[in-house]
Amino acid sequence: MLLLEHLLAGRGCLLLWLLLSVLRAQPSEEARPRSMPCQQSPMKVSCKGVGLRKFPKELDQGVKYLELSNNFIQNLSGSYLPGFGQLEYLDMCFNQLEAVSATTLAQLSQLRSLLLGSNHLDRNYRANGRAFRLLRSIEVLDLSANNLESHMAGWYISNLTRLRMLDLSRNKMTRLPVGIFWSTPQLRELNLSNNYIMEIEEGAFEALELLEVVNLALNSLHCISGFSLTQLRVLNLSHNALELFISEEGAEPYLLQVLDLSHNRLLYFPELPKAHYLTHLNLSNNLIASLLPGSRHPEEFVPRYTEMARFNRTLHTAAGLTHVADLDLSNNRLQLFPFTFFHSLGSLHSLSLAMNCLQDVAREPLTGGTEPSDRSPTPLERATLSVHSLDLHSNAICVLPRWFFDYLPQLETIDLGSNSLQPCESPGSDRGGNSGEGSPVPAPGGTCTPFYNVPHLKHLSLCKNNIARLQPYAFNRTSLLSLDLSGNKDLVMPKEALGGLEFSLQKLSLRGNQMDNSKAEFPCLDTLKVLDLSGNNLSLLPTGLFCCPLESLNIRNNNLLTLEKPALVSWSHSLKDVSVAGNPFSCCSLAWLDTLRAAGVGVRDLDEALCAYRDQSRNFSAKITSSPRWLCPPPKDTTSLAPFVVVMSLFFLSFGACCLLKKGRKVPECAGLQSNRVGVFPPHPKIAEPARVRPEDSVTKV
Repeated sequence: MLLLEHLLAGRGCLLLWLLLSVLRAQPSEEARPRSMPCQQSPMKVSCKGVGLRKFPKELDQGVKYLELSNNFIQNLSGSYLPGFGQLEYLDMCFNQLEAVSATTLAQLSQLRSLLLGSNHLDRNYRANGRAFRLLRSIEVLDLSANNLESHMAGWYISNLTRLRMLDLSRNKMTRLPVGIFWSTPQLRELNLSNNYIMEIEEGAFEALELLEVVNLALNSLHCISGFSLTQLRVLNLSHNALELFISEEGAEPYLLQVLDLSHNRLLYFPELPKAHYLTHLNLSNNLIASLLPGSRHPEEFVPRYTEMARFNRTLHTAAGLTHVADLDLSNNRLQLFPFTFFHSLGSLHSLSLAMNCLQDVAREPLTGGTEPSDRSPTPLERATLSVHSLDLHSNAICVLPRWFFDYLPQLETIDLGSNSLQPCESPGSDRGGNSGEGSPVPAPGGTCTPFYNVPHLKHLSLCKNNIARLQPYAFNRTSLLSLDLSGNKDLVMPKEALGGLEFSLQKLSLRGNQMDNSKAEFPCLDTLKVLDLSGNNLSLLPTGLFCCPLESLNIRNNNLLTLEKPALVSWSHSLKDVSVAGNPFSCCSLAWLDTLRAAGVGVRDLDEALCAYRDQSRNFSAKITSSPRWLCPPPKDTTSLAPFVVVMSLFFLSFGACCLLKKGRKVPECAGLQSNRVGVFPPHPKIAEPARVRPEDSVTKV
C-alpha cells in the first residue's frame, strides 16, 4: 500500500528506477557462477548429459579421460582447451558438433580415442578433415551417424596412420573405392554397418593387411566374388541382398573364424576356401532349398551373375567345414534333414534347422537324380554326428525313425516344438528292465516317434505338437532333466506317462494344455523342482505332486478355489516362489496364502491375483492383498457349539433333580435317567407302592 501511495503521489518513477537497478545487479541465470555438475576425479571427468553448450573451463589440468556426450556443444575451438595436453580419451557423442579447429586438435597430442558419433560433421567436412591430420596419435575413432558420404569419410581418415579401430556405421556411404583405406595401414577393426554400400571395388581393402574384424551388415550388397581377405577372423555380412558368396583359392590359408551371412538371398551354401578355421557360421533367413550336390536352381530363378553358372560345389564345401562348431540354417527352404552333408562336420556341436520345410528325416543319396530313401542305413553307411544341441522347431515333421537318434549319440538338447510328432509307448512289460531294446510299440501307420532309451538326451521340447495322449513310459530309460509338453490342447497324461523319469526330471512344462483334473496324473517325481501348470482347467492340484520337492510353481489361469493343505505342508521346506493369478480363489478361504507367507514363499504375481466373494446378496471380486475377510462368516467348528452344550446339560441336570424330588408322587410320563439310559415311564394302573430308595450307583451323574 505504501508503494502504491508513492506511485500515486508522482514519486513512483524514482522507486521503479531503484528496483530496476537492483534487478540488473543480480547475475543472470547463464552468467551466475555455479558449481559445475560434472563428476570429477584426478584423471577422469564425466559431464554426460548436463546441458553444456560450450567446452567446460573449470577442469583441472592433467585430466586424461573426458566424457562430454549427450550435450549441446556445436564447436570445438582452441580457446576453450587450455592445458589439456595430457588428454587421452575424449567422448563427444550425441552433441551438435559441426566444426573442429586445427588449433584445438593440435593441443591434443596425446589423444588416443576420439568418439564423435551422432553429430553433424558432414557440414564442414573439408575444414574438419584438414584438422584431423593433426591427430598423430589417434588409435580409436568413432564417426558414426554423421551423415557422411563415401568421399567425406575418406577425407576424414586420409592421414591417420596409427588408427586401429574405425566406426563409420549409420552414415550415407554407397561405395568403397580403391584407396579409401590407404592411409590407415594399422587398422584392425572396421565397422561399416547400416550404410547404403552397394559396391566394393577390387582392392579396396588391399592395404589393410592387419584387418581382423569387418562389419558390413545392413547394407545393399548383392554379390561377393573373389573374397580374398585371408587375415580376417570375423566377417559380418548379414542383412544385405547377397545371392552369391565365392572365395578365392590360394596357397595361403584363411584365418576366418566367424562368418555371418544371415538375412540375405543365398540360394546355395556359400563356397568357402579349402583351408580355413571357421567355427561359427550363420546362414539363417536365406533361400537355401537343398544342401545336396547337383541340386538345380528353382525354375523361376535366372542367374544374375556369371559366377553362378559354375557354383555347384556343395560337397566340396562341406568337406572343408571340419572346425565348424555352430551352424545356423534356420528359416530357409530345406525339405529333408541332410545327413550326408553333415557327415564331414566332425566338430559340429550346435545345429539349427528350425523354421524350414522339413517334412521327413531321410538320408539323401550322394548323387543327384535319385529319390531319398527312408530305410535304415547299413553299418557301412553310418557316420554319426557330434551334435550336442539340435533345433528343429517349426517344421512339419511327423515322425523320427529310431536310427535318427542312433546317428546322434551325443545329443543332449533337442527342440521339436511346433511339429506333428506323437511319442511311442515304451515296449516290454517290465518297465524297470531293459525296456529300451527292441522295436517300438507299433502305432497306426507307423507314425509315432520313440523317445525312450536315448541315454544322453537331457532336454526335450515337444510343445505344440498336437499330442492328444501321452503313452505310458514314453520316456523310459531317457534321463531327461527338462521336458516341455506345453501347447498340446486337451492332452491326456495318465500316471504312467512319465514313468521312468522319477529320479531325473527337474523341470516340466504343461502350460496351456487346457487339462482338467481327470487328464493330469503324476507319479512321484523325486527330483522335480520347476513346474508350469498355467493355462489349464485344474480345480485341484494333482496329488502325485505332493511328494515332489518343488522350488518354483506356476498355476496361473486355472480353476483353483484354494490350495490344499497337504500340498503346502509337503512343499513348506522346498518351495521358493509361486505364481497364482487368474484363479477364482475364495476370499473366505485364503489360509493357504497365510501359510505361504509364513513359510517365506514369494508370490510373484500377488498384485494381479484376485479372489471372489459370494453370498445371497453380494457377488464381487477383490485383490487378494486387500480382500474383505471381515465380510466372511465365522468358521463353523466345534467351539461354536460349546454354549449350546452347556445350556442343554444344565437343563437336563435340573430336570433330573426335579424328577428325583417328586419320585414319591404319581407323575405321569416323567422322564428319568436310569442305568445310563433315557426312558419314559408310563402311568401304572395299580396303586403306587411306597417309593424305594434306589442305589446310588444306579443313577448317572451329569
